[in-house]
Amino acid sequence: MNSEPLLAALSRVQDPEIRRPITELDMVRSATIADGVASIELKLTIVGCPAADRIEADVRAAAAAVEGVVRVELEVGVMTAPERDALTTRLRGTRKQQFGPDSLTKIFCISSGKGGVGKSTVTANLAVALAARGLRVGLVDADVFGFSIPGILGIAGVQPTRVGDMILPPVVHGVKVISIGMFVAGRTAVSWRGPLLHRTIQQFLTEVWFGDLDVLLLDLPPGTGDVAISLGQLLPQAEVIVVTTPQPAAAEVAERSALVARQTGQTVIGIVENMTGLAQPDGSVLELFGHGGGDELAARLEVPVLARIPLSVALREGGDIGEPIVLGRRDQEAEADAGADGGAEDPAARAILALADTLATRARGLPRRPLPFTASR
Repeated sequence: MNSEPLLAALSRVQDPEIRRPITELDMVRSATIADGVASIELKLTIVGCPAADRIEADVRAAAAAVEGVVRVELEVGVMTAPERDALTTRLRGTRKQQFGPDSLTKIFCISSGKGGVGKSTVTANLAVALAARGLRVGLVDADVFGFSIPGILGIAGVQPTRVGDMILPPVVHGVKVISIGMFVAGRTAVSWRGPLLHRTIQQFLTEVWFGDLDVLLLDLPPGTGDVAISLGQLLPQAEVIVVTTPQPAAAEVAERSALVARQTGQTVIGIVENMTGLAQPDGSVLELFGHGGGDELAARLEVPVLARIPLSVALREGGDIGEPIVLGRRDQEAEADAGADGGAEDPAARAILALADTLATRARGLPRRPLPFTASR
């Protein structure tokens, strides 16, 4: 029997980590159909591949759906070292850098002058919101000392997969995520000096294979230390968003992170004012952290306020249990479309999703990017 329909069906099965068809990755060694039996020899990338069960289930389902197939026989093996090397070489291609000056990926560094302003919560929810719009999104937790992204996204304890010398980041809610928290045990504290911090960030950007991304978000540590300077050197084309609270004192500190970004050549594109107020049952707003800080900071930096995110119990609870609040809003919309009462939309989710809309439609800047022509007289 012609095996082309079987190969066509298998070409629609993707490796959930690499996000490429298994046929394109040379994971299918053979696939034939004889007397209604689909015989498939599958090669996983590594021993103990965390996505093995899902890949096998998808392969069986795809083969069983082929016309004339009544039984599926699947033999599973592992790639040889030379096959893995060939795979990593093919994936990386000829690019020396994933996010070099010629990259079309929009890169946003989310910074703050001080801790406790909700920067990581905003970054994690923003990444999920962008992925929900169909964009290919990567997220680097560059806050090496205070890493929190894995917990906020509900993947604490999940480790990346290594294929040769290439690291495949875990994927959650459509976002490819890497954090130093995936490499340390439990509540281990990270206490490193500058050179090691620089090397870690450099490895995240070079040895972690994100593939082709539309957007890369980086959650920076608070302040103006080594990581901010390293990212200015490694990603001078990145655009910076500064997160502050409405408190004028916090905004004053946040300004320093923006100034450092500009000193390294990066572009500050706007301010996110988080914790703007807490809505009360009578419709009034309790301004726990004051007001005006975001506007004052935007005026001093001559950039817009991109979003104002109100205090939200649901936003905080979502970060504690690893369920980004923007997912809850999508569930509510689905229920509403089905005719059910989806409940009141959380104002913090609405603000973050609006910010995602703004960034998703923002054009990739030309500074630091080589143009595809040469000057002539």
